Amino acid sequence: MTTWTSDELSKIAAAEELEIASVRRGGTVRNPVTIWVVRHADDLYVRSAYGRAATWFRGTQDRHEGHIHAGVAKDVLFIEAEDEINDDIDAAYRTKYHRYGARFVNPMVSPEARAATIKLVPRSTSRVTDSRGRVLYYARRPLGFRQC
Repeated sequence: MTTWTSDELSKIAAAEELEIASVRRGGTVRNPVTIWVVRHADDLYVRSAYGRAATWFRGTQDRHEGHIHAGVAKDVLFIEAEDEINDDIDAAYRTKYHRYGARFVNPMVSPEARAATIKLVPRSTSRVTDSRGRVLYYARRPLGFRQC
């Protein structure tokens, strides 16, 4: 499985916002949406403040692949995060975005947002596994996105 480089992790984690664009079933790319991103260990995570019903989140579920831009432009896979990581992701959101206050941070740590937590994985042609070694996804051909 492809991993983030330390430079990519640093740049994306330092970014205040991230642009995310998912790929439709037919292979076309949706318009990018600006969202918050957090880092936990050597992984990057995003959440939908409006839960799984949000349009951009539903789009990530079509093909589980897309493109991000936040100091780095990268093709990625969208992998649903394991429930065990949610407390750590909550803490990452609270720490990074605390200056915005509870009005904006609380929706990001709500039960609805926790259920819509996505791990961003750099796209490769290899398989993606979870922490238990279960295969989650096999990557397809390169998307060939142009840089944002």
